[in-house]
Amino acid sequence: MIWRKESIAQSMHMDAIQSGGRSMKSQIIRELGEAEILLPSLVAAGLAANDRIKLRMSALQAAVRHVREPERPVSELAAESRAAGLAPAPLAELIRGAHVAGTGRIAAPNLAQLIGDIGDDAAEMIRAIAAGNRAEGDAAQARLATIRNAGLLQAAGDIEITSVTRLTSVTEEGPDSLHRLVMDLHKALNRLAADCAEETLAGAHVFGLRPEDRATVESFMRGVNETRVLKFNHPGLDTMATRSGERLLIQNDIGTTDAHVLVVAVDAHGVTVTYSDVHLVRARFFIALFHKFQMQWSGLDRHAASGLGEENAFFLVTGQFPSESADERNAFLAALGASLVFLIDWNKARKLLRNWVSKDDAVHVLEWAARHKIGHRGFLELGGELLGSAVRNVAPTRIGFGERLDEALGRTATIELVKSALRNSTEALKSGQSVRLVRDQIEADLARHLERVNSTLLATVLRQIGLAHDIGVEVSHHIEAIRSGRPTDGKRLTARAGRIEQKADHIAIEARKEIARLNAKPVIEQLIDRAEETVDELEQAAFIASLLPAGISATLASALAELCAIANRATEAAASGLAAAVEVPERRRADSEDALAAVVKLIDAEHAADTGERAITALVLAGGFDVATSLSVLELARAVERATDRLAGFGHLLRLHIMADLSA
Repeated sequence: MIWRKESIAQSMHMDAIQSGGRSMKSQIIRELGEAEILLPSLVAAGLAANDRIKLRMSALQAAVRHVREPERPVSELAAESRAAGLAPAPLAELIRGAHVAGTGRIAAPNLAQLIGDIGDDAAEMIRAIAAGNRAEGDAAQARLATIRNAGLLQAAGDIEITSVTRLTSVTEEGPDSLHRLVMDLHKALNRLAADCAEETLAGAHVFGLRPEDRATVESFMRGVNETRVLKFNHPGLDTMATRSGERLLIQNDIGTTDAHVLVVAVDAHGVTVTYSDVHLVRARFFIALFHKFQMQWSGLDRHAASGLGEENAFFLVTGQFPSESADERNAFLAALGASLVFLIDWNKARKLLRNWVSKDDAVHVLEWAARHKIGHRGFLELGGELLGSAVRNVAPTRIGFGERLDEALGRTATIELVKSALRNSTEALKSGQSVRLVRDQIEADLARHLERVNSTLLATVLRQIGLAHDIGVEVSHHIEAIRSGRPTDGKRLTARAGRIEQKADHIAIEARKEIARLNAKPVIEQLIDRAEETVDELEQAAFIASLLPAGISATLASALAELCAIANRATEAAASGLAAAVEVPERRRADSEDALAAVVKLIDAEHAADTGERAITALVLAGGFDVATSLSVLELARAVERATDRLAGFGHLLRLHIMADLSA
């Protein structure tokens, strides 16, 4: 097959080079020093320029004919204009509006533009020829310069008729003409096109390959094709390959960004990767994808280029992969090809993710998605909007407008949620699942993570209960020492209980801040209140226990020890019930049964403590003890009993929380 202008322009999807301009990607590739890879597209552009320049010269001739013979029918060249890819109206206006502008001169609408475009078309043809044969291109450029220096391509509103003749005529004698130059350029372009035999190899458009190049190109394309599906309907990933001397050149256009270009050179020494990007952070991301390979990267150099992004600049990096075997080289090329889809719309995905996670975490999530062959294009098409709507639907009061999700759920939970959204979106698009199913999955994930936030807060309450248990145990040890006649240290008991109570207060304050920030369930704050009250009552019990006389009767000491044991069993039941309640949102039946059983134990403990406190009161009133003993024992019993009352209230609240989870 021969490279024709239609097949090149259409199959390569490279930026068409219109009159007076060149594609930005072509400029970038030239700056990379790999212009050979552009030859087919340059030939296509040159052939298109040939069609335009001939049409424009025909329009000049038609304008002169109309001025000389205004009575003859006018040829507006409409069909020819459409065939050359030009709008018919400006040329028709030029021909019909042509008129005498003085002796031997004509003027016409759009004439200056037409003359300028003719010069640009000729330059476009020469650029293509120079890419294939530098000497031939230089000679043609010199001929065009001579024609320009003669004033024949000076853009103006009028022109001498003799100049039109000199531009459009073809004579063997006399000075060079533009038409003769164009004919010679056309012949040269046809020779180049004949030399560019096209073949599609594993999806890559290739020309001039050696037999040993085929496996190399196929390896690169194996990677490209492995992940191509993850771009979905987005354009990009078109690949060209050609032999240039002792090197095989592979070029991939990645996406649609002007300066987003990859050129790969393969030779006997290994692989050289040259990559350009307008986004420095994406270039660094690209480099990070190859951490498993022994790559040697150059610095990210900044290059100026007008028309690129906000700063008119792009960044260029070169990587060297020295391969010792063909298998090693081809494995790297496959990995390289597979990585490219993850660069398409990367910055758009990063910006979207920053609505929910930090700047650094957004990059980490994208790296994770690339390494797990999930990607982000599916998330952009489905998950991004669905995650935003999930926040509005599931947590309208818990996550405020403009508040980042990781501030509400925590960093780890939010990253996990976002990763799940990326995975679900990609799998849904690949398998043709409904958008509604993806939305439901994301909303369910968010609801589960919100419940985990509640569980985290419940874990804070569990710490409070643990501190209450610590104080209760300290009191029990002190009373047991009194009963057994061992030495006791009341000051140490008071100090120890005070420190524990201060720690519990600090935990409660921080927990209330989190509850207010997260707008968590009211019952959680009520549980914190009951736990804090339990700690306070037991700290008071410790203070009174430190004042007990050393010689109280064994009967009173035993009764107090039993009452304290009841309180300790109650704090243990509260802790076990709370730990089980944390797992209830996961719909674990055994956990809900354990939590409800613990609530029953708390109620039973409160009743037992009431009975124990009354029994101690009866002993004191009937025993004839001294005032210090009587008051200290009664106050200690009442403080411990009040602690079990608070724990019973804690149990009722815990039951409400469990039942709400079970009914959700």
